[in-house]
Amino acid sequence: MSISNNIRNMSLPIFFHLLCCLLLSSVVAATHAHRPGFLYTRSTGRCTPQFWSGRKETWPKMVPETSTLSNVFGSRVYERYRSDLTLVEATGRNDEEENPFGGLVKEGSAALLNSYAREGFPYKPWQVKTLVIQALVSEAEAYSQAKKFSLANYACF
Repeated sequence: MSISNNIRNMSLPIFFHLLCCLLLSSVVAATHAHRPGFLYTRSTGRCTPQFWSGRKETWPKMVPETSTLSNVFGSRVYERYRSDLTLVEATGRNDEEENPFGGLVKEGSAALLNSYAREGFPYKPWQVKTLVIQALVSEAEAYSQAKKFSLANYACF
């Protein structure tokens, strides 16, 4: 009987210790739920318009930072954008919520830069240019194409 009493006496502190560890781990998990763990964090943001507008990396030689939209996308962009709007300014725009053409030029410019700078990016430079020009026909087309570019830009790493 003394062995079983010893086991019972030892199991109660072990049970409380395990219970405390479980509670503590759930509290830690709840307080850090908004941040991914170090092992599961991947490099994001290397292809976003915000990344390119911040000039954190050397721009592709094919499209210098001072390039204007009309130089890159052609004369059709004169209808929707300033003639002197540069790619840096386009990637830094913040009016895409109320202006589908603003979103198109922002995401399209980033997609063009990614097509030159990121191997494996789903669009080739000529495709980005063609799709931007085709999407200028209406707000619905501009919004739709901007969304597609955005998905590609944010999925890129």
